[in-house]
Amino acid sequence: MCGIFAVMTRRGLSGDRCDAALKLLEHRGPDGTGIWTSRDRQWTLGHTRLSIIGLRNGSQPMTSPDGAVHVVVNGEFYGYRELRERLRAAGYRFSTDSDSEIAVHLYQERGMQAATLLRGEFAVVIADERQRAMYAIRDRFGVKPLYYAVVNGDVFFASEIKALLALGVPAAWDLEGATGGMGRSHEKTEFAGISTVPPGCYAIARDGAVRIYPYWDWEIPTAEQMRGDTRSEAEVVEEFREVLSDAVRQRLVADVEVASYLSGGIDSCAVLGLAQQEMARPIRAFTLTFENPLYDEASVAEAQAKHVGATYHPIPITGREIAESFKDAIWYSETQMFNGHGVAKYLLSRAVRAAGIKVVFTGEGADEMLGGYAYYRIDALNDNAALSADEKSALLDEMLGTNAATRALLMPEQVDSPEMQAVERRLGWMPASLNMAAAQANSVAPLFRDDLPASVREFAPLVSALDRLPLAQRVAGRDHLNQMLYVNSKTVLPNFILNYLADRMEMAHSIEGRVPFLDHHVAEVAARVPVNMKVKGIREKHVLREAAKDVLIPEVYDRQKHPFTTPPTRNKNDPMLTFYRDTFASQAANDQPIYDMKKVATALDQLLECPDDQRIAVEGGLQRVASVIVMQELFSMA
Repeated sequence: MCGIFAVMTRRGLSGDRCDAALKLLEHRGPDGTGIWTSRDRQWTLGHTRLSIIGLRNGSQPMTSPDGAVHVVVNGEFYGYRELRERLRAAGYRFSTDSDSEIAVHLYQERGMQAATLLRGEFAVVIADERQRAMYAIRDRFGVKPLYYAVVNGDVFFASEIKALLALGVPAAWDLEGATGGMGRSHEKTEFAGISTVPPGCYAIARDGAVRIYPYWDWEIPTAEQMRGDTRSEAEVVEEFREVLSDAVRQRLVADVEVASYLSGGIDSCAVLGLAQQEMARPIRAFTLTFENPLYDEASVAEAQAKHVGATYHPIPITGREIAESFKDAIWYSETQMFNGHGVAKYLLSRAVRAAGIKVVFTGEGADEMLGGYAYYRIDALNDNAALSADEKSALLDEMLGTNAATRALLMPEQVDSPEMQAVERRLGWMPASLNMAAAQANSVAPLFRDDLPASVREFAPLVSALDRLPLAQRVAGRDHLNQMLYVNSKTVLPNFILNYLADRMEMAHSIEGRVPFLDHHVAEVAARVPVNMKVKGIREKHVLREAAKDVLIPEVYDRQKHPFTTPPTRNKNDPMLTFYRDTFASQAANDQPIYDMKKVATALDQLLECPDDQRIAVEGGLQRVASVIVMQELFSMA
């Protein structure tokens, strides 16, 4: 994993700006830096390297033998050895042992068709001097970040927004992006004029403009096609086990030690178990632990590690540490948070890096492949024609009872609003998945400043997101659960989960996270898993439970999904309360253009009066406010 940037200007860029951008990306690659600049000084590629494969000779930018093509890569390509041998047989010469070099020769051979041959987590920028164009490719699910901006005809790409700002892109609020919450569309950020290269797409930059083209999309069969599936449950389970095992096996390839993050959930437990089967040495497994037993999974994780032969390493996290590190986590994530779980992942990665680790397995993506979260299960339950109304009601009550820690956050009451009515008109039904996002947005709306423009107040982020997706081609006609898996794979997954619960918190401490569930081969098999094997009643990820049963302890195999969250504020002595008060009283709080701080102060005063089971949701809104204030300060937002 690395940090990259690319610039196409008409006047050239100063060395000081390039050096500043490299410095701001150093956490993504502390093992080396590199710069390529065109002869006319108008194009520049920058790279900071985290050496994982080809430790001695994988420096970047890389240049083709004819000197016309220049490439920077952030990420890993799996199956690169086979591709390298095929390219060698075709006459291409390799000068490094790095997996990244295949991007140079695949592009020379196939042009932008090369994107379809790349497997892994990656962001790539290719500068082709003959074509007078730059090509930026992002992996299929957006595991690796890639942003761009066009300013007065100059084009900028970078792994992180802070590097774009160093290169000369102005820092200003996009108020629609900043108020949109989890419903934000896939290409939008909270920074005006700064967009993401969407997952599964490549961008072509030429003549001061950027155009986006898809090279892959997640194709989920229609409900009618699914009804024609004649496979037995055993056959479905076997196919899923094979493809997931292969994805894990591919991600064990490294010239450094590969460790694993481990919770008490089935996702990370399955990945650890499958990986340990491939290894002769014990894998080091690292687990976050909390003082509040409702949120602590240490005992389950420890038993799971012992069961598969891994070594267990608990990382205790306190509320004080979360309060002290909140600002740092925002700096690296460059987006708002609604729970301390992102900060906890930041602290986990810090501890793991201190233990000498560069590469870890993580379990992100399984919920989006197989319907893990409570709102997915509600959508599947409501769409299950085999159950009576009474049976559905009983199962829903059971879900509410077994999700005490997060039900207020993930299972809110139905929102009746013009936006949700518009969602229903577009989809033909009312998804619990999008209701959760609407409820979160509604929770902070009463805190908005009175002078916030009406266009922002009336903006409907969920509608905007849906209107940017190919609903007729990819969503219509699918089971309700599969519809929401597709929609969230384009919005919540890349914008939030793969940001502050994955790449950004890992790379803050120069750690590469590897995500087997988001291998596109796994995703393609998961798309064809029957809905009743994704969610069986209210039992989520049924196919994964069966596929990984031999490596799971019974408690994990039988356990309901418990989303990773940190405990809410508990009493008046909680360090987070001090953090909120100090943040809300700062100059940046007065400068930010979104929230009325008198309203926010009133909400803070009422926080501890909330019922215990509702506090996590209410505090989520306060954390969003705190995030905006911190961003205002750190990025000098206009």
